[in-house]
Amino acid sequence: MPEYTRDLVEFLDGLQASHLSAEILDRARYFLLDYLSVAIRGSREESAKAVQRMIQRALPSTPETQLASVLGTSLRTMTAYAALANGTASHGIEMDDTHSGGSIHLGTTMYSVALALAEIRPEISWHQLLTAVVSGFEATARIAMAVQPQEQYALGFHPTQTCGVFGAAITASKLLGLTAQQTLSAMGIAGSMSAGSMEFLAEGAWTKRIHPGLAAQNGIHAAMLAAEDFLGPRRILEGRDGFLHAYSRHAVPERLTARLGDSFEILRTAVKPHACCRYMQGPIDAVLALSRENSITPEQIQRIDVAVLEAGWGLVCHPREKKYHPETVVDAQFSMPFGAAVALVCGAAGLDEFTLDQIHSPRVLEAMNKVVLLKDARIEENFPREWPSRVVIHLLNGRSFEKFVRHPKGDPANPLTWDEMTAKFRALAGALLPAERCTGIIECVRGVSSSIKPADLPGMCRTENPPAR
Repeated sequence: MPEYTRDLVEFLDGLQASHLSAEILDRARYFLLDYLSVAIRGSREESAKAVQRMIQRALPSTPETQLASVLGTSLRTMTAYAALANGTASHGIEMDDTHSGGSIHLGTTMYSVALALAEIRPEISWHQLLTAVVSGFEATARIAMAVQPQEQYALGFHPTQTCGVFGAAITASKLLGLTAQQTLSAMGIAGSMSAGSMEFLAEGAWTKRIHPGLAAQNGIHAAMLAAEDFLGPRRILEGRDGFLHAYSRHAVPERLTARLGDSFEILRTAVKPHACCRYMQGPIDAVLALSRENSITPEQIQRIDVAVLEAGWGLVCHPREKKYHPETVVDAQFSMPFGAAVALVCGAAGLDEFTLDQIHSPRVLEAMNKVVLLKDARIEENFPREWPSRVVIHLLNGRSFEKFVRHPKGDPANPLTWDEMTAKFRALAGALLPAERCTGIIECVRGVSSSIKPADLPGMCRTENPPAR
């Protein structure tokens, strides 16, 4: 029987920066800047502040050299707690990266692990940090594709945490210098820490936001236990009672190692320009383009037909009553009718639009009632390689305008440029940090300031504001 877990671990354990192309290393820096933008801004969300308060109450007496930063605050704490806080913050505004094939958020977990560990281990180089993150991306994406995201959703699991904890363990193991055998144990230990319920959708709860933080925290703990020679099962992925069998009805284990090393999944990861679920990004692009190109106002519209991918139907379209009547910001972030309506009314779908004020706006509510959600076999043909969408706006005067979006903005085939990514960082992080600090962080991440080590970066992202009480 193939030993998929061992083969995957041994490949990633041996992976060095010299094995990675300049494009892959550049993408790792690119996604780092994206992560910092959402983590810093996300630290001001009430869900993030709740985690910060919990950390303060539990804060132990730890030597200063062993403390890591909670980004966007003045708080420092133990590495695993910092990873928990930063993973939660970076996922709280729904603008973090998404891997297409796995339908999973990667950077929010891997960078939370990497920066927390790098801050207490100043010997970690940029090449080591970036390679560890690429390895974590690779492990998590492959596991998510093997277990199949639709299968995870059908069973009520959120892949970002269930699969993410394995990538977190890989990232931590590489940065802690574990052997291949110890890393194999770390993966086995992580398998007993794999969780993440989708029940948050039922009532707009905050638990989804904490999933990558828990994955990051648990991945660090798994690696630290393995470093002390705590033994974990060696076949945690493919074993009889392993992850694939327990978390999927139709797993495809071959995806764990197929063409391993030929390419890397970080190149198949997308970023978000809009502050909502990835399945809503393409349709929102289409609505914005149609309204802008044809000068359409909400009052002119009779009906808006929005075709949504089958894989996202249960996330953003169903149950109908919930999606057409969101009550919280989380509800709105997973409501396709709201996303289409707010984009039409406001001409944007960012943080300023996904608010309680817009949820209760009469114009947005009226526009939501014009949204008709559809399934369309034509947009399913190349999923998950492509995440297309189709929108048709029917006007009261009888005219209709249609837009097909093959690749949403931010997709690997339609990416944000470095300049656009820099603008996103300044818009989000600039709400908390002065402009000159933002410039310094950008130069650091892009490698312009070669004297700045990974250990220095988290401190640049702290604020002087007192942490939440």
